[in-house]
Amino acid sequence: MKSYLQRLGALTFFVLSYTAQASSGVPELVTSAIPGAAKVGEARYSYLFWDVYDARLFAPQGKWQPQESFALALTYLRDFDGEDIAERSIKEMREQGLSDKSRIERWQSTMQQIFPDVKEQDTITGIKTSAGVTRFFHNDELVGEVEEVAFGEWFFNIWLGPQTTEPEFRAKLLELEE
Repeated sequence: MKSYLQRLGALTFFVLSYTAQASSGVPELVTSAIPGAAKVGEARYSYLFWDVYDARLFAPQGKWQPQESFALALTYLRDFDGEDIAERSIKEMREQGLSDKSRIERWQSTMQQIFPDVKEQDTITGIKTSAGVTRFFHNDELVGEVEEVAFGEWFFNIWLGPQTTEPEFRAKLLELEE
């Protein structure tokens, strides 16, 4: 009888843990990488009349700090080539002031190797660790990482930095007063 109750207790704990995670809306990938992860904010990015992706930002206790770990998940609403995603990322970094040609070439090549082609409803999640390493996941599967701290800063500033080309989008992700 005791082992039955122990198994029942373990099963109940598992179900409650899974239910809490599902109701929190935080993907398991994020909770395993970021203790206490909670959603900071979310936004839909549209270009002209096309919806491009939905973004969700996660951080410990839902409080984003650029020096701490966080995750940004983009769920694509259209199909894109990975190479196009890399090119667009470099374009956005340049618009924020990145001008070091060797970095641009190196980072573009790295992103072209990492970013897969995406189909509608695919998700690419970027996780920045507190050590500054950036890890990329495609539908929860690790596809690459960049250990260069400056890369993570420039890359995530596309959406989260004060020089972003989409300040309203940033405000929604960071839950800032508009």
